[in-house]
This record gives sequence, structure tokens and C-alpha cells, in this order.
Amino acid sequence: MGGAVGGWPARICGVTLPAGWTARRPTLDDVPALLKVVHAADTFALGYPDFDAEDVRAALTAPFVDPARDSWLVTDQDDTAVAWAILDNPTGVGREFVEVLVDPDRGADLRAPLLARQLDRVAERAAERGVPALTVRCAVFAPETQWAAELAEAGFTRIKRYVRMTRPLADLPAEPPPPPGVTVRPLRADDEADLRAFYRIFDIAFRDTPDYEPVGFDRWRQELPPYGKTWDEWFVAEVDGEPAGALQSSDQALEQDMGWVRTLSVLPAYRRRGVGAALLRRAFATYAAKGRSSAGLGVDLTNPTAPVTLYRSVGLREVRWTDMCERIVPAAGV
Repeated sequence: MGGAVGGWPARICGVTLPAGWTARRPTLDDVPALLKVVHAADTFALGYPDFDAEDVRAALTAPFVDPARDSWLVTDQDDTAVAWAILDNPTGVGREFVEVLVDPDRGADLRAPLLARQLDRVAERAAERGVPALTVRCAVFAPETQWAAELAEAGFTRIKRYVRMTRPLADLPAEPPPPPGVTVRPLRADDEADLRAFYRIFDIAFRDTPDYEPVGFDRWRQELPPYGKTWDEWFVAEVDGEPAGALQSSDQALEQDMGWVRTLSVLPAYRRRGVGAALLRRAFATYAAKGRSSAGLGVDLTNPTAPVTLYRSVGLREVRWTDMCERIVPAAGV
């Protein structure tokens, strides 16, 4: 870093900003400006805006993020936002996630230097936490070929691929009866015991996936609001009266008129017995009854329990992929 414009850096990791441009720390007052950057980046990468103002606010107020140290906003001579970088660590332990979002028409060349600055900050965070290094991850969408090359140049390697699967709901067949002994019901969200049982299914089911980081029931419940609480779209499956599976929906795709399955959890003892399909069909029927045009979910292809065959059997089809890239960042001073 070096130089200054209005008290803020005129250079970002060796790259000189255009005349009149500034890099500064964002505040909550910048949420509308940041959202424009996010929408421009999303439209390029996904084809449509995927964030809203509450998502931006949640990123800036996340419990393990300090925008005054962990985030940068770059604006042009008209004070229009062109790039935003922020760190994320949902649990305060484990991996760090780096987001570098740019207006592709005006800020594409800022992505690599902002990434370098954020990696410096990760090194500082590792030293502050007293650990020798931290693992950092960044996401790459199919159209982002320049970003993929920049990540490779920065020492990242691809470790996994996520696939987005969707299906239309206009032709949804009538929901068939579940297999013998299987029942599906809505979560009783006002019942503490039922909510804990839902979490227990989720927690046990995901413990055999490679990236799962248990956070405990209380933290899990605190982290639910950003995904919405449309409780009639959350379901519990029972086999012969015993809790066996759980499905959590999310509001994250409502702008695309889509019902979204955030998590599908089936306890190991009840897998391959039709529990997952029964939960999905109930969710799809609920989305369709509300007038949604489609349903979707994301699949981690490295997850050994990812039932892609199951998803295809209920009409879901792959529509796009996202790669997750990773590198290790040593602590500052190491």
C-alpha cells in the first residue's frame, strides 16, 4: 500500500488507482452502493442479481468480521462503488472465505490486487488467533475465467465443484404416498424440543461430510435469520415414529420465483429408504402451492453422501457449476 487520496490508499498492492478513485473501509451507510456492485457482479457470473440489501448488511455485521479491518470499498471519481472485498468466517474457527466483487465493466482489474490485500489481512488474522496458518477459500463461477486465472496465479487450487440443480414446478406430478412407515410433517418451530430434534438430525447427517464444522444448537439457531424462517417449508420425516430426516428451505431464491432447499439431512440408518425423496416431494408440492415457478438446490460433488441420483429421480437437473478454490496462508511473521 502507498500514497493517499483523501486520506485513503491511492494504490492497492502495487496497482495505482485511476485519478480521483479511492479505496476506503465501508460502513452500513454504504449498503446501497455495495449492493450495486454485488448486482453487477452477480449478473455477470450468474445471469441475475442474487443478493439483496439484507445480505450485504449481514455480511458487514457478521460476528467474526470487522469492516474497519476486514473489508475494502473502491469508488470512482463520482463516488460510485466499483469493487468490494470482504472476509467471512461464519464460525470464528476453521476456514476464512474471501469475497472480491467487482463491476465487471469498470473494476475487473482491481480483483487481483484486492485479493492480495485480503490475503495479507488473513495472515494478520492468523497471527491474532495464534495459529500458524489459515485456509482460505474463494468461489469461481463458470463465466469468471479471468478470476479463475488470477486465483491460480495467487496460489489457489480447485478443491471441489458445486452444481446447482433445478426443476420446473408447472408440470409437478401429484405427490405420491411416502414409502411404508415413512411420514413427513412440517417442523413445529414453536416447540423447542422439535427444533432441537431437527438440529440433531442435521448435525448427525452432516458429520460424515468433509467440510462440516459443528457449531452447536444455540449458534445454529442464531445463524438462521439470513436464510429466512418460512417454517411451513421446513419438514421432518419419521420412520415408524422415529425422527429420520429433515429438510430446511431458504428464502434465498425468492427473487427468481424459486423454492430453495438449503439442507436435506437423512440419518445414516435411514438412507436409501425413500426418506429423502419423500421430503423433497413434500417441499416441491409446498413451493408449487405457493405459486413458485421452480425449485432448486446446490450439490457438493465431493460429498460422499451427495445423492445426485436421488435428485435426478425427483426431476432436478444440473444448470450450472461453481468451483471452490483454496490455499494456505501462513500467519504474519511466520
